[in-house]
Amino acid sequence: MDAEAVRFDRVTKRFGDHTVLDGLDLTVGRGERVTLIGPSGSGKTTILRLLMTLERVTEGVIHVGGEPFSHMPGAGAGGLVPASERYLADRRRGIGMVFQHFNLFPHMSVLENVVEAPVHVLKEGREEAAERARALLGMVGLADKVDARPTRLSGGQQQRVAIARALAMRPEILLLDEVTSALDPELVAEVLDVLRDVARDTDITLLCVTHEMGFARDVSDRILMFDQGRIVESGRAGELLDAPRHERTRAFLSAVR
Repeated sequence: MDAEAVRFDRVTKRFGDHTVLDGLDLTVGRGERVTLIGPSGSGKTTILRLLMTLERVTEGVIHVGGEPFSHMPGAGAGGLVPASERYLADRRRGIGMVFQHFNLFPHMSVLENVVEAPVHVLKEGREEAAERARALLGMVGLADKVDARPTRLSGGQQQRVAIARALAMRPEILLLDEVTSALDPELVAEVLDVLRDVARDTDITLLCVTHEMGFARDVSDRILMFDQGRIVESGRAGELLDAPRHERTRAFLSAVR
């Protein structure tokens, strides 16, 4: 981790009178694996949505790869102005996300779902994109499902396709938003095993929101406990999970275990 991947500098996000993130300072190093935990509504998913440009900051600045992300150079405070859509579209190409729901194209095969974005967004040749897609589908254990339609797959298989699709975009940063919450309990393990492999075998920066504490322990360099839009505790995975210092962290962990 010789450089920062993501930095939130006094970032606040409000929806009307409701403050979801409250002056957040957060730095994630390149190649670091950070898990965000905390109750619903504490701001965790908002962090991911800001990085996917699904939301805009109210105050503060987000940097990605050492460069302004939420803002761009201009005649504003600190020489920055809010980023244009074109600027954002260019910057977010290095960020991938796997959502709670798979959002696969039902009319396309599994292979076509993985190939579509690299061809149209990254402008890869279709043959090159298909070759990489097959390799990624093999990595997530779906080499024999390349011609299947998503509707013929289990929920766990569909989420593994979604992981392959995100990796096909060659992200430097991968965001994981409660990726097992929509799955039946018996399907959770197969998805988490794939993500453990991603954490072990790649140098992608991971920013993960999950209630799966065993997974968080396995993959995280650091865990952050959120409550009411603020970080209440931060520490190495084993230390925070085994000996939390803050009463709010202890209460949350007791509730989810």
